[in-house]
Amino acid sequence: MQRRLVQALAGQAVPQAQICRILAISQKTARKHYRRELDIGAAKLEAALIGHLLRLAAGDDDVALRAIIFLLRSRFGWSRYAPPPR
Repeated sequence: MQRRLVQALAGQAVPQAQICRILAISQKTARKHYRRELDIGAAKLEAALIGHLLRLAAGDDDVALRAIIFLLRSRFGWSRYAPPPR
């Protein structure tokens, strides 16, 4: 039951410190005993956010343009300051 709770909270972007307060354990203990659940919850959250960002990028307004630029910079290493790789 607690493992599912940890995974659900991590998947809703609840900080680890908050999760630890809910479970009444230290952060070190949480990372030791719930590492897998914390990682899975974070991965599910990241996937959901990327999916939402991709839907935004599919639009045709300035929000879509900013979303595309953000994706190119964060996921593909683009930079306005560095020359393109050869």
